[in-house]
Amino acid sequence: MSNWDALTWIRTSDDPAQECIEVAGGEGGLVHLRQTDNPEHVVTTTRAKWRAFVLGVRNNEFDHFVTGEDVESATGGGAWAATGHGAGAASGEHGEHEGEQPQRE
Repeated sequence: MSNWDALTWIRTSDDPAQECIEVAGGEGGLVHLRQTDNPEHVVTTTRAKWRAFVLGVRNNEFDHFVTGEDVESATGGGAWAATGHGAGAASGEHGEHEGEQPQRE
């Protein structure tokens, strides 16, 4: 895909001046990620891999990357979860995206 601007990108920060990561769902169940300071570089993964990553975050498997940092400020004050697209969204806890079925374990 080359028209990344056609996707609906969800920011991980409420502050439009703060550089952050954006996530967008794409065709075929793909998930796209990019940094706001380098939006032309997009990383694409599958929904299953994204879900595994989100579950790992929820289980604190990546906390060692932010040891000694204020996690609340590093995540933009929880804006991601507040939009309904945070960790619970991957498992269907915050409501489903149109046309998608919840994936339960």
